[in-house]
Amino acid sequence: MVDPRLIQAVDDLIRRHARPDHIPLIAIAGAQGSGKSTLAAEAAKRLSCATLSLDDVYLTKAERADLAARVHPLFAVRGPPGTHDLALLDETLTCLRTAGPDERTPLPAFDKLADDRRPEADWPVFTGRPRAILLEGWCLGATPEDQAALTTPANALERDEDPDGLWRQEVNHALGADYARLFATFDALLFLKAPDFDRVLDWRAEQEATLTGAAVPEARRAELARFIQSFERITRHMLAGGVRADLVAELDESRIVRRIHENGGA
Repeated sequence: MVDPRLIQAVDDLIRRHARPDHIPLIAIAGAQGSGKSTLAAEAAKRLSCATLSLDDVYLTKAERADLAARVHPLFAVRGPPGTHDLALLDETLTCLRTAGPDERTPLPAFDKLADDRRPEADWPVFTGRPRAILLEGWCLGATPEDQAALTTPANALERDEDPDGLWRQEVNHALGADYARLFATFDALLFLKAPDFDRVLDWRAEQEATLTGAAVPEARRAELARFIQSFERITRHMLAGGVRADLVAELDESRIVRRIHENGGA
């Protein structure tokens, strides 16, 4: 059940930026398991919008393996900036923005269990011209960190697998370059703010249990704990204010909305 206030917030952002010759692009950001996908899907259905996920334009497994071999082994792990096909995303956004009333636009899709992009024949299709485009993703709107902040590892993964800081510098550079250019195209961004980073593992485990239809075993939970360390630095940065958001929805530990306010509002 999506909080009606969140649907209203998305609708308000669309109305604020809608023009006869312009389809608003509204971003929804938040930590893993915060409810971004659920909100985007429900809002798209109710508000006649197209919805895309940043997760669905991950580089393929082969492309990430190549990146890992050329730049840093941690780029084999999907998630951080640098592991998305932003050209594919831009192409899809352009098709949606220029679509006629009867046009069919294929939307990229990624299989998280297989850790690879689905064949194009299996992609969902949006028909027509959307009222708005909703793009959801965990790091949307995140700002790059100062170089000095990168020197201290954020967790065991960075300490043990990125001792010289090359991976986190490459991720930070991507965030300030290609990703910043994507973020600049947003008409507005709604940030679903978790109460703290400690909630993310619980939410991520719940997310996987939903995908598989079974409880997450302890061994798999340990794997997920390591997996989310790839997201930890940027997530903590965003929770501390390192995100360019128009609206912030503060969530409690159960993902219930405590309040929604303009970014920087009291």
